[in-house]
Amino acid sequence: MTQPPPPGVNEAIVSSGLPSKIRSTLGKIPFSKKAVSAFYCAKDPLTAAHIKAALFGSLTYFIMPIDAIPDFIPFLGYLDDWGILVAVYKLTKRHITEDHIKSAERFLLL
Repeated sequence: MTQPPPPGVNEAIVSSGLPSKIRSTLGKIPFSKKAVSAFYCAKDPLTAAHIKAALFGSLTYFIMPIDAIPDFIPFLGYLDDWGILVAVYKLTKRHITEDHIKSAERFLLL
């Protein structure tokens, strides 16, 4: 059985890769605001560890170039990323505050 990565590995991957991934996919994916809001929630020191783990896990899947459906396939490439991120977002949305959403909007310049 595969062991999960050590604590902090997904956070490091997401922190370094998410900004460029979001900027390169703007206009191509409908879930940018949810992804960035999830990131700010996961970075919040007040967020519980298990919520952070779920959010960082889904965001890591989104930014990794190798996944179930390669991202370069038009439309379908982001379908698996969307499914995972939206499922985790729905499970954790009560932890995503208005401040996290506002930070995401500022990041996205909305």
